[in-house]
Amino acid sequence: MSNVSINQQGSQMTISISGRFDFNILQEFRDSYSSLAGSDSQFAVDLAETEYIDSSALGMLLNMKNHLGSEDCTIEIRNCQPNLMKIFTIAHFDKKFKFV
Repeated sequence: MSNVSINQQGSQMTISISGRFDFNILQEFRDSYSSLAGSDSQFAVDLAETEYIDSSALGMLLNMKNHLGSEDCTIEIRNCQPNLMKIFTIAHFDKKFKFV
């Protein structure tokens, strides 16, 4: 079963992660956005079903931001559980990404 699902509506693309957001889904996560660099799409990563993240998940999000053009592209992180938000805050991701 896939941990990464993609929903695209118009220019809005949402990548949802269920279960563990860790190194095991690296390629699947990268494949979900890699063909869309330079497009006018808006991106969101939905963590409503995410139970766990590790340092590789933080790296994957930074790589996504860099790949899509970090300054021009806003990536929203949605539905972040409080236990995951602590990790993002400690890593200063609240300064790099928009949390909604």
